[in-house]
Amino acid sequence: MRVFELAKELGVKTKDLITELNENGVPIKNHMEVLDADTIEIIRDSYKITPAETEVSLEQPEKTKESSAESKSEVVGNEILLDGKITVKEFADLMGLPGPKILGELIKMGKMLPLTEILEPDVAEQLAERLGYNLVAVEEEKVVHDVDESKLKVRPPVVTVMGHVDHGKTTLLDAIRATQVAEREAGGITQHIGASWVDLPEGRIVFLDTPGHEAFTKLRARGAQVTDIVILIVAADDGVMPQTIEAINHAREAAVPIIVAINKIDKANADVDKVKKDLVSHNLVPEEWGGQTQIVSISAKKKEGIKALLEMILFQAEVMDLKTIYDAPAKGIVIESRLDKGKGPMASILIKEGTLHVSDSVITGLHYGKVRAMLDWQGRQIQLAKPSTPVEILGLSGVPKAGDLIEVVENDKIAKDEALRRQQEQQEKILAKRTKITFDELFSQIQTGSVKELKVVVKVDVQGSLEAIEESLEKLGAGSVKIKIIHSGIGAITDNDVMLASASNAVVIGFNVRPNNSTRNLADREHIEIRLYRVIYDLINDIKDAMEGLLEPEIEEVIVGQAEIREIFSVPKVGTVAGCFVITGKIVRSNSIRLIRDSVVVWEGKIQTLKRFKDDAKEVQQGFECGISLEGYQDLKIGDIIENYTLQAVT
Repeated sequence: MRVFELAKELGVKTKDLITELNENGVPIKNHMEVLDADTIEIIRDSYKITPAETEVSLEQPEKTKESSAESKSEVVGNEILLDGKITVKEFADLMGLPGPKILGELIKMGKMLPLTEILEPDVAEQLAERLGYNLVAVEEEKVVHDVDESKLKVRPPVVTVMGHVDHGKTTLLDAIRATQVAEREAGGITQHIGASWVDLPEGRIVFLDTPGHEAFTKLRARGAQVTDIVILIVAADDGVMPQTIEAINHAREAAVPIIVAINKIDKANADVDKVKKDLVSHNLVPEEWGGQTQIVSISAKKKEGIKALLEMILFQAEVMDLKTIYDAPAKGIVIESRLDKGKGPMASILIKEGTLHVSDSVITGLHYGKVRAMLDWQGRQIQLAKPSTPVEILGLSGVPKAGDLIEVVENDKIAKDEALRRQQEQQEKILAKRTKITFDELFSQIQTGSVKELKVVVKVDVQGSLEAIEESLEKLGAGSVKIKIIHSGIGAITDNDVMLASASNAVVIGFNVRPNNSTRNLADREHIEIRLYRVIYDLINDIKDAMEGLLEPEIEEVIVGQAEIREIFSVPKVGTVAGCFVITGKIVRSNSIRLIRDSVVVWEGKIQTLKRFKDDAKEVQQGFECGISLEGYQDLKIGDIIENYTLQAVT
């Protein structure tokens, strides 16, 4: 048996096994070396597994399936949200770890359990702690499911308007406001604390004004679903654009129904049929063409079609049968929060179920408090807030995060004790993140059944490359693991791409494009792998090798520094010289560099000369100016970024 085969059996990384063998006096140079029988038995014994146990772990799926149907558990940040009972195998799948690894941890705890055994609550909690996680029993929605159906009442739908820039989101909301005033409907539309609403004779519609990507990625990554329906606005004279596609993908990943509003039909060059054809290419087929997507043509500017759109929203809400309990302690979601100099911590929240009253004791995230005051959209104090109502509350001990759940508890002491317990745990434990999918671990996760689908976000420099990459990836996904492109587009890798990957457990692939420093840092915090390529062949081969278990990452790229070109000079006998300012790290003359323009790589090579004033320099630190000329490349422009990097072995 070779080293990588034993690593696969044990459910560990090949490089970690090689390190362990070397530390124990077994010299191993690479993953292809053949191990003798005695060494294999010793290693197996140290992991407390045998080949027979490995085979058992794949059997008896019936009980697992039965339990899976009941469980909606998930991992969010450093918390395992446990919903109901869970078997050992389901726990392993949830954590993205091989079954034998979990069995090994249980054995260290003195528990000999088969993979089909349901974990006792105290055992599950101890197991979670060993892995650096906090186990939280999720009771969400159980109040609704346990109450008498007669106690459930219809709640207003929560709607988010999304679309490409300048396609009319703000104009549409303004048009709805004006329509309500003109028709003198009961109540009126208002806009405050990140939300708007309109009161119709048939009921209220709440419009969430928090940016769409915030609602569908950051909030969803924390397990909070805030939107019931998405209104996708598309300009009739412009058609489907990059942000339109991005909005479609975010809504689809959140499993939220989409209603399309084709705007600007009053323009001379409007082409509604062309827009519909473009939508069909993204699997949004109009109802009149035999599909299931509701589409309405509007002119937000001339206030045409607004009433039809509102009626369509109400119809969709009726089909969804949005009901909840009103007579119960409130539960909601923090939409946004801030620290007011005069009023202290303030949180805008959306009530999901129950009714919130002034003086209720609440807990949200790491903070607690008593609702001292509750403000409506006009800033007036109100005494209670019912489901689907956005309100701003005062009285919290600190500023919560957007996406934190907020719930009413029995009294102040319970709220304070629970908040302090959470704070203590955060201080004591390693902030372990959810195990994200990576190329390096893809094969082992495929073998254990943890991964059936590899989700990717693809960003490239030009449309031609995108089409070629998408076609190649589709062909690769024909085997046991499907490849699903959840979003693709032209341009730089952005924070939105990383957050979508985080919420969907995906990897980000960039072809001839780069993330900026802020996006790199975000990817590190979210534990999202970003793979960057210049050759399509390398990209496809890496994914193929990872799926076949052949990928052995031995080299990684390290960004040493970046310099911004601020002046261009023409020097006799030298050519074009860039006057630069080092914005991060340092520029080292001997390192490789790449020239980045508008987040797209336009050239890679070496530095020809690096100077400080008139003197040659080996390196220039952050915050200093320098002159740089490149080997064999003259097309430099002000604003270009020179990125300095090295390749080094992974240890």
